[in-house]
Parts: sequence; C-alpha cells; structure tokens
Amino acid sequence: MKHFSEEWLNEWCSENGWTDLYVERHHYWAFPPGAVMPEPIPPQALQLIKAAKGLSASEKFWSISAVIVTLSAAILSYLLKCPMPLVLAFAYGAVTVARLEVEEN
Repeated sequence: MKHFSEEWLNEWCSENGWTDLYVERHHYWAFPPGAVMPEPIPPQALQLIKAAKGLSASEKFWSISAVIVTLSAAILSYLLKCPMPLVLAFAYGAVTVARLEVEEN
C-alpha cells in the first residue's frame, strides 16, 4: 500500500532542495542538495509529511472498505442469525489495520 503520494514527496523535495525522487518498494530516495549519490528521505521528514497530509488515496480506500464490510457483515449476521459474517469482517479489519501501519526504517 502506498502510504505517501509521490506528489507530496516531490513537493517536500522541491521545498528542501532535494532532486530526482526515486521510489523503491516503499523506500523513498532522492539526491540531497550538492550530493552525487541518492539518500533515503529522512524518516522524520516522512513523519512530518504524513502528519500534514493525512491518509493517501489507497489508505482512504482500504479504511472505507473496512467500514462498509463491517456494516454489511453486521446486517447480514443479524438477518442470518449467524456470527460468521462478523468473524470474516473482523479478519478483513485486522488485515486492513496491518496494511495501514507505516513501516519505520
């Protein structure tokens, strides 16, 4: 899941003088000012970007889908008088929460 929009990262890079953003499997690299080798974007900068911008589009999609699945499962469980839809909704919610976790490097 993409936790950061490339637009957000490009904006941060241009504000701080970094160039040539490169994204490699949830790792973000760019050239700092005056550098000849790319370096990872500092984790503190990523945290500030996340705090300022909020959820990315894919994170919003997964969050909304988890709510919809849970509400549908609650209604279905009531109508069927069976707890299995809620169990499946719980599993889906657990996977969604795990995917929403931002990896710290």
